[in-house]
Amino acid sequence: MWNYDIKKIRNIGLFGHGSSGKTSIADILLYLLKQNTRIGRVDNGTSVFDYDEEEIERKISIYLSLGYGIYNDYFFNILDAPGYLDFIGEVYAGVKAIDSGIIVVDASSGIEVGTELAYKILSENNKPIVFFINKLKKEHTDFYKTLDDLKKDFPTKIFAAYLPLGKEVNFSGVYDLLEDKVYLYQNEEVKVLNEVPEEIKKIKDEYYEKIVEVACDCDESIMNDYLEGKEIEKERIKQAIKKGILNREVAPVLLGDALNNIGISLILDFAINYLPSPTDSPKVKVIDLNTNEEKELIINDKDTVAFCFKTLSDPHIGDLNIVRVFSGEIQPGMNLLNATTQREEKINQIYYLKGKERYETNRLRAGEIGALVKLKETKTNHTLTSPNNPVKIPPIEFPPPSISVAVVPKTKGDEERISNGLHRLSDEDPTFTFHYDYELKQQLVNGLGELHLDVIISKLKRRFNVNIDLEKPKVPYRETIRKTATAMGKYVKQSGGRGQYGICYIKIEPLERGGGYEFVNQIFGGAIPASYIPAVETGIKKAMESGVVAGYKVVDVRVILYDGKYHPVDSSNLAFEIAGSLAFKEAQKQADPYLLEPIYQIEVICPEANMGDVIGDLNARRGRILGIEGEGKMQKIKALVPYAELYKYSSTLRSITQGRGYFTMKFSHYEEVPRELALKIIEESKKEPKKE
Repeated sequence: MWNYDIKKIRNIGLFGHGSSGKTSIADILLYLLKQNTRIGRVDNGTSVFDYDEEEIERKISIYLSLGYGIYNDYFFNILDAPGYLDFIGEVYAGVKAIDSGIIVVDASSGIEVGTELAYKILSENNKPIVFFINKLKKEHTDFYKTLDDLKKDFPTKIFAAYLPLGKEVNFSGVYDLLEDKVYLYQNEEVKVLNEVPEEIKKIKDEYYEKIVEVACDCDESIMNDYLEGKEIEKERIKQAIKKGILNREVAPVLLGDALNNIGISLILDFAINYLPSPTDSPKVKVIDLNTNEEKELIINDKDTVAFCFKTLSDPHIGDLNIVRVFSGEIQPGMNLLNATTQREEKINQIYYLKGKERYETNRLRAGEIGALVKLKETKTNHTLTSPNNPVKIPPIEFPPPSISVAVVPKTKGDEERISNGLHRLSDEDPTFTFHYDYELKQQLVNGLGELHLDVIISKLKRRFNVNIDLEKPKVPYRETIRKTATAMGKYVKQSGGRGQYGICYIKIEPLERGGGYEFVNQIFGGAIPASYIPAVETGIKKAMESGVVAGYKVVDVRVILYDGKYHPVDSSNLAFEIAGSLAFKEAQKQADPYLLEPIYQIEVICPEANMGDVIGDLNARRGRILGIEGEGKMQKIKALVPYAELYKYSSTLRSITQGRGYFTMKFSHYEEVPRELALKIIEESKKEPKKE
């Protein structure tokens, strides 16, 4: 049993590149928190944190996962985030809920793209950062080299809080520079040595001096005493380091080897001594819904403010909304306002989460993390707040999708189940979106990479029992014109009984790119009665849905209706609608029509060493380089690339950059398709079934 004390809560997230050992560390921490009788392992499928079928099969983290426990009367929430770029949305979600982040670095691989992205996201969200250099028992690892690389690559003042005992396979313990203690790990036991080994004696003063220098940067009074040659008490050094971590001025480096359970226990002690509680961490910004102004949230007992940062779907109880409580408390039976939807929510059961297991609790208080069930309105990015003093926490800005694929049901009648499944999956993962494209007649699903979509499709098949095929997304080409042209549209049927009569004359002109469509009525003297003019325009619009070149939408055209004829008895809206359609099709044929293709602006982040290959590949995709600029030690390449050339680009980029490159994309504009390619597209369009 734990007596609630917000100052004794530590909300910690584990981040970093895929396979750096985050989940292994999380499983050991859970064991040390006495929440598991044995240490879970990713490689044999017993990890508490990687519990989903997809994770067990693939042996990688795919979803943000939680665990909790008590250590030395402190309550810990441990969040384990995936490291692969395809699941970066889970990192954004986890960062929103924590008070400090531990970035795990694989000593055998060094700094990788996941390391850099974790640092970037944590920094953008003002979260204190700690580095943990892992896998130091592996061959060809060097703690000091990795430490130097961290110092070179990141702008924060980075210092070693620990030093390793032994090297590579002989790595067996940790020296704590701040506490002046030696921890030796033997046969799953930790021994505290009274005497410092010779290898540490030689260098400990040098590395402690670096800590003192960092403390000087964090505390001016220490700097003054240091310059005057005074001895600085260790307690003052510790307080300065704690302050520096909180203010994100410094980032300490811890170390160990998760596979052999070396150095992991010291994470908990370090967190207690140096990492912030919910009251210490940077103030949360909220929007006051009464005044619509931004302000800092003041933690108190009366006003409840909780943020849903993750949604899980359970086959038995439905959606679980995982929330971080920032102020006040949540109890069953309470009525809270969903500040995002402006609807009231009644709170039902409340749970703590440990992997896939749930443990019911009678309340969640400020600083705590838990799951709410059977809420009607609440989803990821929603704020629950007290109705009498409502505020809203700004939503997580998830990265936009960068890859699409079309889903086709193998079995007729599965469309509804597929749609329901896609809705449920997108509720769980905001970086996954889907929509039915009525123009292209394809159900498109969009994600952050091929692995991301592969997992989504696998879950869709497994969880919702549907059989589907995947297709390449069609390209939404457009048609337009180069010249001005005139044409007559005539629809006349007069053979017994009431006939049909409608004749119109139109002129079409090209508009500038992006001009869309204009309709100009220049009918004078009643050549066509005013009541039939809208029907002519309707016919023109319908004709523009399927152009004469290859059946694509026509854009950037002005249509001028300037003359026509009608019959007092036989004319009708239908006759003039058909006449308008016929007139437009004929005019388009004469106006030198041609094809347009969508062009996307992409930003590629890649190591400088791969820049030449990346640019070469973009050029091969008919891309135009707009500019190159540095982003840390990476390079950002901006380019315009035809959408048709971006299919599976994420896989190619990762292959070129050994997994270190990533990109974002957004629609820019339409451009003319090169002639040879246009002929090929037109030929292919003739083979397709005619569009309805």
